Amino acid sequence: MTLIEIARIYTDLVKAEREIPTEEFHAKDQINALRTKYHEALMTKMREEGIDFSDRFDATNKAFELIGQHARSA
Repeated sequence: MTLIEIARIYTDLVKAEREIPTEEFHAKDQINALRTKYHEALMTKMREEGIDFSDRFDATNKAFELIGQHARSA
């Protein structure tokens, strides 16, 4: 998968998790597990491509920036 593909999936999962009501804890747990998996993949791919980030929060911010840049250039 490309960095953009991973970032798109990850950011979509972050947005989806925000939309799930708290009482839907099973759905939140499942989304959270997928989000964690793709966050790890995102950070690995960013390292491979020489994109620096200071911590996992910075990696998340950069994922949203990458998606925004990609959308503007498309």
